[in-house]
Amino acid sequence: MKRCLAVTGAAVLLLAGCGAQEEPQAAAGPVSIDYWLWDTAQQPQYQACADAFHKANPNYTIKITQYGWDDYWNTLTTAFVSGTAPDVFVGHLSRYPELAAQGQILPLDDQVAKDKVDLSIYQDGLADLWVAKDGKRYGLPKDFDTVATIYNTDKLKDAGIKPEEMAELTWNPQDGGTYEKVIARLTVDKNGKRGDEPGFDKTKVATYGLGLNGSGAGFGQTEWSQYAMSNGWQYGDQNPWPTKFNYADPKFKETVKWFTSLIDKGYMPTMDIVNSGVGQIDAYGAGKYAMVSEGSWNTKTYWNLKGVKSALAPTPIGPTGKRASLFNGLADNISASTDSPDAAWAWVKFLGSPACQEEIVAKEAIVFPAIKTATVKAEQAFKDAWIDVKPFTMHVQEGTTHLAPIAEHWADITATMTETMDAIFSFKADVKSLDQANATVNGYFG
Repeated sequence: MKRCLAVTGAAVLLLAGCGAQEEPQAAAGPVSIDYWLWDTAQQPQYQACADAFHKANPNYTIKITQYGWDDYWNTLTTAFVSGTAPDVFVGHLSRYPELAAQGQILPLDDQVAKDKVDLSIYQDGLADLWVAKDGKRYGLPKDFDTVATIYNTDKLKDAGIKPEEMAELTWNPQDGGTYEKVIARLTVDKNGKRGDEPGFDKTKVATYGLGLNGSGAGFGQTEWSQYAMSNGWQYGDQNPWPTKFNYADPKFKETVKWFTSLIDKGYMPTMDIVNSGVGQIDAYGAGKYAMVSEGSWNTKTYWNLKGVKSALAPTPIGPTGKRASLFNGLADNISASTDSPDAAWAWVKFLGSPACQEEIVAKEAIVFPAIKTATVKAEQAFKDAWIDVKPFTMHVQEGTTHLAPIAEHWADITATMTETMDAIFSFKADVKSLDQANATVNGYFG
């Protein structure tokens, strides 16, 4: 995934004005806290939070280590086994339930109650997502994210497509609707023929209409989730804590079949290209992709690409008559093996406070902080950077968000669905293989 899932958040008031969330003074003696995250784009803002935290608590020092998303969870798992896990690390909604069940992370209920942390400051529903099946809280919200389309404005103009058209695109699993027509039009082969023109050569594509980041495994946050959910599909029978998943649902199958047909038509890159070592962002920056589906956390990275002018459009309206986007958010988890639980909590509380989220993170225009007032500041920061983020925020405003799946056995689910979806996207299997994959996934739940 990417980040897919991955964003990090932050906060609202100055330290001096945090009220009940004001940081306690550090205990005597220096304490170093190891803190892991996966997003390089967010590392500077959290280093700034670490510096501010250290200034307020001179005896506490934060050491930040960054791993790419593809290595992060494997490295963390190995660290838990070897007893070298960080004190605090960025958690994910799909990952923390298993860690909590295994006793690898600490509940925060006592600390939240003792320090009278105000959970109402966060965007509605975000704080509840970090209460596990055992009824205990394992994180304070840092941020939230949604999905939208980023497109190259010059390529759109060359294709004769107006920006206002991008705001009203529709799709369906039969012919792809106006959304597929735009994708086809933006696709250009090496002879200059567009995907909707006679003579288009799908074996020699210069620019793909739509980029691809991978098969999406069982999550598909920026790959296929927005289409499947706007087709009336849901991951499981309930969320959070599904007892069975719906990967064999006909609505999911037809969505995946349509989506992979874009590869067969030459409108979207093959898995060989996706796995060639050039990521989606770099391929877009090189002009290989005319548009991409992306998470809000990566927006600033696209705007910083040299020689490329970009704009945002909302996800297409599906057969349900509505758009759709996963609503995901991050929080920080404390390792049960930490030697400094008090210092670790002080750091986690600071990361979830206005002092970090509003006064530092929001101003960087990288992510949408979880704290309501900080979100407003972040929107202004994006606006100041000439980025209209309405295609992201409209999902929250219009009620078209869907919670990211929060389930046990997610590592096993990911392994099963990665193998299956990679095979489907590589045309080594068809969507019928989802029947067995779904049976395997549901077998994890007994």
